[in-house]
Amino acid sequence: MDMPRPQICVQPDLDAASRAAAEAVANLATAAAEQRGRFLIALCGGKTAPQLYRLLAEEYRERIPWEAWHVFWSDERYVPPESEQSNYGGTKRALLDRVPIPREQVHPMPTLLPSPEETAEAYEEELMLQFSTQLPRFDLMIMGLGAEGHTASIFPHSPVLAEEYQARLVVPVEVPAEPSLRLTMTLPVFNNAENLFFLVSGAEKHDALDRAITGPPDAEACPASAIRPTNGTVMWWVDEAAITGT
Repeated sequence: MDMPRPQICVQPDLDAASRAAAEAVANLATAAAEQRGRFLIALCGGKTAPQLYRLLAEEYRERIPWEAWHVFWSDERYVPPESEQSNYGGTKRALLDRVPIPREQVHPMPTLLPSPEETAEAYEEELMLQFSTQLPRFDLMIMGLGAEGHTASIFPHSPVLAEEYQARLVVPVEVPAEPSLRLTMTLPVFNNAENLFFLVSGAEKHDALDRAITGPPDAEACPASAIRPTNGTVMWWVDEAAITGT
């Protein structure tokens, strides 16, 4: 069966792309809250997503049913939650501290455990506790894209891509970036999501974006290209610089 083609929304700059994505997030959250009373979302770190988070906390604060949100992270650095490098910490400052999501509905990766493997195992248990199915199905996962094609903490030629990891939900991994010790959800989790939003900005992302959205998936060379669920929607919110490379 052919995989659906990714959908692409091109905007003049990161602010415009973030605003378009924020509108879509608000609509999805409202629909999920009305239909099921819960909105299951996985957030990402990086430098691009905070603009989206700030918009949600400011301009969309009164429109969004925050009481329905259950928040997770698709990947995390193995650092304390108060670290400047923590994805949870960055999201907390940009979004969580500014909106009324019930504290018990925020589920960060427990990076204070003694090892990355223990953290991954504990987060798998948390996911299985919070979801009614063996493989989590998120209403929405927010994703980023690295210049070399990585997404979450799955880099090109990552051991996470090996077959033995595909039965796992969360795995520890060492990556060619700082900090090197990280945790990441796996491709089966991403490809089971109902909606995935990639937010991409900057000319330096052009080549990776082209590999991710055109041609057949090549997980080894460009892990982001392998995120194409057969029963979900992938939306790319990108600025003109990322599309044109200039």
